[in-house]
Amino acid sequence: MAKQLAAEPILEVNELVKKFPVYGPFGRLVGPKAHVNAVREATFRMYEGETYGLVGESGSGKSTTGRAILGLTPATSGEVLYRGKDLVKLSQQELRSIRKDIQFVFQDPLSSLNPRKRIGDILEEPLIIHKIGNREQRQEKVFRILEVVGLQPEHYFRYPHEFSGGQRQRIGLARALIVNPKMMICDEPVSALDVSIQSQILNMLRGLQAELGLTMLFITHDISVVRYISDRIGIMYLGAIVEEAPTDDLFVEPLHPYTKALLSAVPDYTRSRLKERIVLKGEIPSPLSPPSGCAFHTRCPLATDKCRVDRPAAREVRPGHRVACHYV
Repeated sequence: MAKQLAAEPILEVNELVKKFPVYGPFGRLVGPKAHVNAVREATFRMYEGETYGLVGESGSGKSTTGRAILGLTPATSGEVLYRGKDLVKLSQQELRSIRKDIQFVFQDPLSSLNPRKRIGDILEEPLIIHKIGNREQRQEKVFRILEVVGLQPEHYFRYPHEFSGGQRQRIGLARALIVNPKMMICDEPVSALDVSIQSQILNMLRGLQAELGLTMLFITHDISVVRYISDRIGIMYLGAIVEEAPTDDLFVEPLHPYTKALLSAVPDYTRSRLKERIVLKGEIPSPLSPPSGCAFHTRCPLATDKCRVDRPAAREVRPGHRVACHYV
């Protein structure tokens, strides 16, 4: 059963754009010779207490979108409204206070953990930065959060390399949760883990969300994972969201040709719904020079001349179900 969404969104992303400069042999001396269009006018809403899944192939701009929301990668243009405040326009000092409310969980926890620090010191660091509690209170909070994510008190004194991949991801979650955030951005947090460990982490996330009332942006390329954990899903292709719908609606009747192709790659789904595998021709176009019109027209079986010229705007075809396609 779908969750009842709040009346007002907690986060609004409006026409978010992120371009990375590409420099020639003289580097920055003569300016960029081109730009990588990583995110192209991405637009979506998130409501308090829900999990919004952002799905797409590698290189579609999912992780860049998550980082741009929090200012880890500065956006080129667009709006990111958190409770009405535009994060794109905030200074780094102003963003620091917002990051207490919005925490980021990285795909590779080992690369985000300081190898020279014990886990206890790593988890205390956010509390020190945000001036939360004295030393005794911080230490007590660290022991409590270790228990919440399924770790033991003795893990406080160990170093990151002494843990397995699943344990390190739990540490990453503990570091995000320790400041009591309102929202978390999870960037493929289970993609590098064994299936059994994945299920443990996903179940823990669902339990913590229900207990703490968290709002989550869950970034992944795994259709099965996003179906299990998400309330609504946005399908991303070449930096833009081409379809958005409640999870059940999307899996019962996908509308965009790209979404149908993605879902047909899931064996169980193909047998029960689409009957046959949809194989896309060609490769994803380069973000250095994205196609004109609809970005998907170079691989779409329905493409016409109109698709090559006019970029389709996302429109609501059913309550809560938006699609960017001329022929839906």
